[in-house]
Parts: sequence; structure tokens; C-alpha cells
Amino acid sequence: MSVPPVSTEASSGEPNLHEQERQRRANREAVRSLGLDPYGERTEGLVTLAEAKGAWDEAADKEVAARGKEPGFQDPRPVRRVAGRAMLIRDTGKLVWMNLRDATGDLQIAVSQRDVDAAGFELAKLTDLGDVLVAEGRIMKTRTGEVTLWCSSIHPASKSLVPPPAKHEGLQDIELRYRRRYVDLWANPQTLDVFLLRARLISQMRRFLDDRGFVEVDTPVLQTLAGGAAARPFVTHMNALDIDLYLRVAPELFLKRLLVGGMPRVYEVARNFRNEGVDRSHNPEFSMVEVYEAFGSYLTMMELTESLIRSLATTASSADSGNEIVIAYGECAIDYAQPFDRVTYADLFERAFGFPLSDDAKVRAAAAERGLKTDGVDRLLLVQELFDEAERAIDPTLPTFVMDYPAPLCPLTRSKKGHPDIAERFELFVAGMEIANAYTELNDPDVQEAKFREQLAGIKDEERTFRTIDEDFLHALKVGMPPAGGLGIGVDRLVMLLTGQTSIRDVLLFPLMRPQHRSEGGGAST
Repeated sequence: MSVPPVSTEASSGEPNLHEQERQRRANREAVRSLGLDPYGERTEGLVTLAEAKGAWDEAADKEVAARGKEPGFQDPRPVRRVAGRAMLIRDTGKLVWMNLRDATGDLQIAVSQRDVDAAGFELAKLTDLGDVLVAEGRIMKTRTGEVTLWCSSIHPASKSLVPPPAKHEGLQDIELRYRRRYVDLWANPQTLDVFLLRARLISQMRRFLDDRGFVEVDTPVLQTLAGGAAARPFVTHMNALDIDLYLRVAPELFLKRLLVGGMPRVYEVARNFRNEGVDRSHNPEFSMVEVYEAFGSYLTMMELTESLIRSLATTASSADSGNEIVIAYGECAIDYAQPFDRVTYADLFERAFGFPLSDDAKVRAAAAERGLKTDGVDRLLLVQELFDEAERAIDPTLPTFVMDYPAPLCPLTRSKKGHPDIAERFELFVAGMEIANAYTELNDPDVQEAKFREQLAGIKDEERTFRTIDEDFLHALKVGMPPAGGLGIGVDRLVMLLTGQTSIRDVLLFPLMRPQHRSEGGGAST
């Protein structure tokens, strides 16, 4: 069947389009002239390309080879209907070979002029790389050993008006991959694998917590106060009530209210927002899981954290044995099957600097050597500034709990019994990143109020517009919150570790990007 020529001017309506897009628009009009909708329709009975490939029956192929020419012979090879994006096209005249791709992999299809109707064969001739097709036919293996769907019918599902990335290079430009994730996902199968694994890990996280009796809840994202963490919030305005609201920096204070209300074990996979920097391990919009357990402590949270991460690492590595669960991250090979290390804040500080954090003179001298202002600054604030250097002394290949922080640095944390200067808090570090933070929660309303006011007195003037005491939370503590352990785990960072991705942008489907000017987008390629 011949296809009449179509004017690219008429088909595009935009004479300044790149030639490749103009041609694709012309092909689209030619498909319409065949009586086919280039954007497809609802289709029943689809199987994945992996399922179709798995349906190949060697015995059926052999039977066709032996008996295929017998009169009345019924072909026993399985028939499947699939959909996928065209990644490779080879036109040999009366036979068009294509490789289709979906989320499960690639499959070769063959479109023969002899076996499909005229419109279907012309559709194959008009197909461009990147087009989405629906094909139905028998599953067989070619003489070259390639499992192939031999088409009995083929239909359009979506026309791609821009060409895909170059065949061999793929979509390699890092910034373009982030901006056009919708191309990156199908052009680079390894990208899709990362996000499918991310989804499995979050599902496993929920199952793990559910199995331990925790209940998943939702708390407000829009909040009248910016509470729960010392971070700069995003501010918005609600017209109906004429009030400013804040995108939450953490769900902590609302989850604790639920403990007061009688829910003993709660968690939330929360989307949080912090109006701060962007780098390889920070994005202004990020995911955390926060967990609270009545009558728990930071020690129960430590066990929970280690068990949860080991379970997720098993899922990520497909390990079938608890003896070794090794996942590479950059230059580190981390074995999550081994017991996590534990070190106190004070011991780690002294290990890194060679003197105790209680030595005021040496702390100030070390701070001054590093260019920090020391006059009139509390020693523990200087210790906190120096501690980043101590954290770098942790073995990056060994997940390590740093525990027992100085109490003045932890206003929401209960102090250690008999040691009021030490807070029952830990942070988990893996491969140089903080992954988790946990407390034995402070539940004395008077002590909590005093710490809030002390914290408020020490903040910068420009932050006072959004820093205030949550009086309702204090009232909730007066009602009575049981002793509790609380935990926050950075989901995105944990996924980075378990998928071997060294930038947070590689585990976020749509990371925040600086707006791109229209003139910078040019070109016809996707």
C-alpha cells in the first residue's frame, strides 16, 4: 500500500520546527491517512515484554519445524499481546524488525508484509524510534537464537514527535537526565531499575514497621508553626483565613500528640521541606520516615533502626543468606549483615582531636585554629562546630551509631538517668552520611518549655519571624505523654546507599532544578 506524500508545512503548522520533528509530524499524518489513531486506544490483554519472552516454548518451536508443512497443522506457539517503545528499527523491505522496550526489558518483534494487514505493514514502515506500539503475535525463536514476537497485528499507541537520544550514547548529560526524567527512564534502563528498587524498599519499610505493630498515619504538611526541627521553613499564605502557613520541616510534634492520644506505635513516611542548601545529599523537598514508640527509648530505636536497615539491605542486594549483605557505595563496600558499631559522642570527639570535649582551653584553641569565632561563644557550641571533623573519622564502611550527645545540644531529648549533661540521642552514620537520628523523647512539659525558651533566646533575629513556641504541643505534654523513643530516617539518603547512587538527585524522580530559560532548551532531540 502506498502512502501519499504529506506536506510538512501542513502537518506541523509551525514552519520553524526542526526537520526531524517536521518529518515525524508528516509520518503521523500518514498514519492518520491509514485510518489509524496515532495515539492509540484502550487495549485489553496486554502482558509485559518479559512475560512474553518467558512464554517461548522450545518444544512448540521444534514441533513447527518438524510438522509445520502438514495439511491442517495448528501452530502451537503461544500468542501474546504486548506494548512497548520502539528502540531499534531495521527495514529489510518486506520484513521490518523492531526492538520494543517496556519497564521489564526489551523484546524483538517482526512485522512481515505477508502476515499483517496492509495498514499494519505501512504503520511499521512509518514507525519512528521512540514511537509506542501495540503488537500481537506468536512467540518463537529466530535462527539467530533471538526470542521474537512474529506479528499478526500491530497498532499505534503514541507518536513520538522528537527523536530519542543517540543509539549508543543514550541520554548521558546529567542535567538533561534530571530535567527530562521521562526520557531518562526509558533511554537508560538502569535509571528505571533504581526507581523500581526505591519503590520496593519503601514498601518493605512499611511492611517491616506494620509487622512490628506500628500504625501509619498522616499529619499536616501545611502548619501554622514551623516546629519539630531547627530548619528554615518555606512560607506560604492562605487567602481564605488570611494567615501565613509553613510547609513542614518535620512531622515530629504532631506524631507525639498521637502518643498523648493513646496511639502507642506510629510512623509516617513524610515529605518534608527545608528552605536551605542543595548539594549531593540535600534537596529542599525530601522524604523521611519518623517512628514513635510509647515506653520505648533511644536504645529500642537503635535496635529497630539496625534491624530495619538490614532488612532493606537484604531486599536491595537480593541476599539469600544473613552471613554477608554487601552493597557498594562509591569506593566503600558496606556489609550490612555485620553488627553496627556504637561509639559515644565524647569518645569520638576525643578520638578525633586527642583531648576531651570538656577541656575548654583546648576546644577554644582548636576552634580558633580553624577560623571559628570563640569570644563569648559557649564551649559546647564550639564542640558542635568541630564535630563535623570528628564525624569524618568514622569508618565509612561500617554503619556506626554515635550516641549520648551533650544535653544542651538536644532540646527535645530526655537526659540520661544520673547524667543530666548527657542526652539519650544517637545518630547513625554510613559512608560519611547521617542516615538516622533518634531520641529518648522528653515528656516533662516544664522542662520542655524551659528548653524551648532557652533555644528561642539563642536564635538569630532574622529567624524570629518563624521561630515560636508551640503552646499547644506543651499543652499536650501537660495532658501526659508516656515515655517514648522517637526515630527519623532519611529515606532518600538510605535509598542512595542501598542503590549505590552517590547523588540524591539520582534517587529523586524529579529533583529541584534551577529554572531553564526557553532559549536554553533548543534542539530536536529528547
